[in-house]
Amino acid sequence: MALRQNVGELACTLLSVVRTRLELFALEAGGQKSHLLAVLGYAFGALLFLTLAVLVFSIAVALYFWPSEQRYLALGLLALLYCGLGIWLFLVVRHKLLYAPMPFAATLDELRRDLALLERLRDPDDLDSRSVNRGSE
Repeated sequence: MALRQNVGELACTLLSVVRTRLELFALEAGGQKSHLLAVLGYAFGALLFLTLAVLVFSIAVALYFWPSEQRYLALGLLALLYCGLGIWLFLVVRHKLLYAPMPFAATLDELRRDLALLERLRDPDDLDSRSVNRGSE
């Protein structure tokens, strides 16, 4: 009877640990989802208004220089400026994607701790040597 009770308690504890980890994962997934939606919304708005600003600015510069001989130089400089900004923004996005913190880091950390605990419990020699060392101190 004691073996059945111990197995039942162990299964209950294991299910409780799994449930806790799944709840943590669900919380982190919800946070990641809301963060991603907010970032996408802001990025879309910024892209829309910046595109409109660039369009109006380009037309204003082109109209200003159109009667002069410098119109091609002005348009070329605008194109070079936009190309430089585009490359810079691409590099910023690339950096953010490469060096962003790993999603679900807390869940993975808890799972690593659980695995380390299970490995310590699996090896009874370590536990016996530790208890002997503590007793002698």
